[in-house]
Amino acid sequence: MRLTVRDFGLALSVPIIWGMGFTFAKAGLNEFPPLFLMSLRFALSALILCWFFPPPVGQFKVIFLLALVSATIQYGLTFTGLKGLDASTAVFLVQLEVPFGALLASIFFKDNLGWLRAFGMAVAFFGVGLIAGAPSIRNQLLSVFLVVSGALTWSLGQVMIKKMTSITGFQLIAWLAFCAGPQMFIASLLIENGHLESIKNATIIGWGTVIYLGVIMTAVGYGLWYHILKKYDVNQAMPFLLLLPVSSLIGAVLFLGERPNLGTMLGGTIIIIGVAIIVFAGQRMASIE
Repeated sequence: MRLTVRDFGLALSVPIIWGMGFTFAKAGLNEFPPLFLMSLRFALSALILCWFFPPPVGQFKVIFLLALVSATIQYGLTFTGLKGLDASTAVFLVQLEVPFGALLASIFFKDNLGWLRAFGMAVAFFGVGLIAGAPSIRNQLLSVFLVVSGALTWSLGQVMIKKMTSITGFQLIAWLAFCAGPQMFIASLLIENGHLESIKNATIIGWGTVIYLGVIMTAVGYGLWYHILKKYDVNQAMPFLLLLPVSSLIGAVLFLGERPNLGTMLGGTIIIIGVAIIVFAGQRMASIE
C-alpha cells in the first residue's frame, strides 16, 4: 500500500517531533533525574490519553511487559546515557535502532537480511566506533554504551509491537504510558535521589520539558508512529526516521548551543549512510518479493 498524502505528512512529522524531543530532554535532565523525568512524562501521557481509549481487555500482561521493555528499560538506558552526552552525539547513536531492527527482524520474522543490509550494518557500527574513539568521548564510554543498549531495546520493543494486531496506535501508547509511568517511578525511587528537590527547584524549562515529552513527543509522536507502523510496512515507515538526527542536530545547535566536533559529525554521517543503506536495501528486497 502506498502512503497517502495525509499519512506522508503524519510520518514526516514524527522525526521532527522526536528529534526536537532530544533537545528538550537534554535541557530537562539538568533539572530532573533521568528516570524520574521519564516517569513524569509517561504519567502525563497516560493522564491525557487513557480517558479517550478503552483498556485493552485481556492484553494487560502483554502491555505491561511491552511497557517494561520498550519504555521503562529502553528510556532508562537512553536518557541516562543522554545525561552524559551532547544531544547531537546521542541522537546519532540512537540511529542504531535501524540496524538492530533489521537484525531482530531476520531472527524473529525470518526476514532475509541480505549482503547489502549486512554491509549497511557494518558501516553504521563503524560510524559508532569513530564516535566512541573520539578524544572528547573517551571519558563518556559508559554513556555511549547506555544509549546503544537503549537502541537495541527499542528495536526489540518494535518487534513485540509488530506482533500485536488487535489494538490501535493511540490506544497502545495510552496504556503503555499507563503501565510505564509507575514502573519508571518505582525504578527511580530505587536508584535515584533528589526527587523532591528537583520538583521544588524546577524552572519553566524543566516543566516545559515534561509537557513536551509527555504530550507532544509521546502522546502525539508515538501515537502517529504506531498508526503508520500498523498501517504500512516497516520498510515504508523507516526512511522517515533518517530525518530524526537532522531535526535533533538543528535543535541542539540553536537551543542548546552545542557545537559538534568533526569526529562526531563524521561518525554520525557514516552512521546515517549505513542506516540509509539498510532502509533502502530493505525497500528494494520488499519490492522484489
